[in-house]
Amino acid sequence: MIIVITPEDKVQNETEIINQLFQEGLDLLHIRKPFINQNEMTDFIQKIDSKFQSQLVLYSHYDLAENFNISRFHFREIDRQNSLFQSFTDKIISTSVHDIESFNHLNKEWEYAFISPVFPSISKKGYGENSNILNDIKKRDNPNVKLIALGGINENNINEVFESEIDGVALLGAIWESDEPLGVFKKCRQNVIY
Repeated sequence: MIIVITPEDKVQNETEIINQLFQEGLDLLHIRKPFINQNEMTDFIQKIDSKFQSQLVLYSHYDLAENFNISRFHFREIDRQNSLFQSFTDKIISTSVHDIESFNHLNKEWEYAFISPVFPSISKKGYGENSNILNDIKKRDNPNVKLIALGGINENNINEVFESEIDGVALLGAIWESDEPLGVFKKCRQNVIY
């Protein structure tokens, strides 16, 4: 599984690129836009082809899901710890962790969890420089939740990640920091041996 996370800030032609990514086989898109309001989020979602809306994951403005074909919701680590997901357990929910011990303690209501940073971040300079997560994944003992690697993953190291005990990857900086986001995504897909 390959997931793409939107950048927090708007990118030129972003929804056009998103539609192209889905046409090239993108599995899920996490919409992470903490600085936009309800109307801007509605406009953003409306620009994504309706046939792909079931593959969207909301980080905010959860009530918009009723207007679209969206049943997937992501909760940050702090939101999970504060039980903000409780009214969503009949939906498809995901979360984030930053160590394998936290992942191993997740209950089966979670479809998957991001674990990060696997490599030094592309979009957050200096973040993840001393990460041991790729090695720590060997301690995974939670078979009920899918594990998605995040952080510094690109077309050159994606295969190394898939060779470890993970179920998918999430791309952010590799896509949105590139002048050729679609080309990078295609290379990532080509380099993955499922």
